[in-house]
Amino acid sequence: MGKADLRIAVLMGTKDGAAFIDEQLQSLAMQSHPLVDLWISDDGSVDGTIAIVEAWKPRWAKGRMTLLDGPRQGFAANFRSMILDRRIDADCYAFSDQDDIWEPDRLESAVRWMQGFDAGRPLMFCSRTATMTETGSLVGRSPLFSRPPSFRNALVQSIAGGNTILLNRAARDLLARACARTGFVSHDWWAYLIVTGAGGVVHYDPRPLVRYRQHAANLVGANVSWQARVSRLGRLFKGEFAGWTDLNLDGLAANRDLLTPDAAACLDLFANGRQGSLFQRLHALRKSGVYRQTLAGTLGLYLAFVLGRI
Repeated sequence: MGKADLRIAVLMGTKDGAAFIDEQLQSLAMQSHPLVDLWISDDGSVDGTIAIVEAWKPRWAKGRMTLLDGPRQGFAANFRSMILDRRIDADCYAFSDQDDIWEPDRLESAVRWMQGFDAGRPLMFCSRTATMTETGSLVGRSPLFSRPPSFRNALVQSIAGGNTILLNRAARDLLARACARTGFVSHDWWAYLIVTGAGGVVHYDPRPLVRYRQHAANLVGANVSWQARVSRLGRLFKGEFAGWTDLNLDGLAANRDLLTPDAAACLDLFANGRQGSLFQRLHALRKSGVYRQTLAGTLGLYLAFVLGRI
């Protein structure tokens, strides 16, 4: 099957997105890949989001456009509901936020990379993002990561936003099996954990293929500055990261049979490294081989272990 013949299902979560969703839908319509079904799960919008989506239905020429009623339990549960929805059938699956702008080759680039692999192997493509203000002015880019994606990285870091991810059918089916057993902190981090843990392949593209809209209230947290990195380290040392790690480890325990022996061994070392004496914790952490993408991040990780914050 040629790459132009692959049908992609785009899974978009919405909630009161009327201010920006039309611009995002325009960028989806401009994708160079020709076959795109759009599945929109609305999580209880009270603005004009649904009216805008309904107005787009007769204009959507790439495939089918379907509006779903979300579970109304937050963004993670909304994406989980689409991952589990067996009505959504395609060759590849992409996640979408409601207020970004996709570059025209965002989907085509991912499909082109996947063509070099056996379709039966779980594959996940992701990329950097460009960050823009609410009004669309570009203000920077997400960090450029150079270390290889892996389960040892996924245990302590999510390297790319869900808005950049494309999964092949094997990865989506794998993810659905895992999601049927447990919830998750965030769909992008969970996909990274499950695909790498099960021996799949993850590719991180250094090009920013999505323009991520950073809203004014969260601009300090944008992935474009040293302030953002300090903010992330602050969350790490306050213990917020530890809570997320607890949830990830609980989810992985429920899906241990999906992991490769190497991933399971790494998981055990990492989990054991969160307990015991300082020497025992550091020994287990070092033996596990987990790492963050930057030297500063990895040093921060070890310091958090010393302080019992992870």
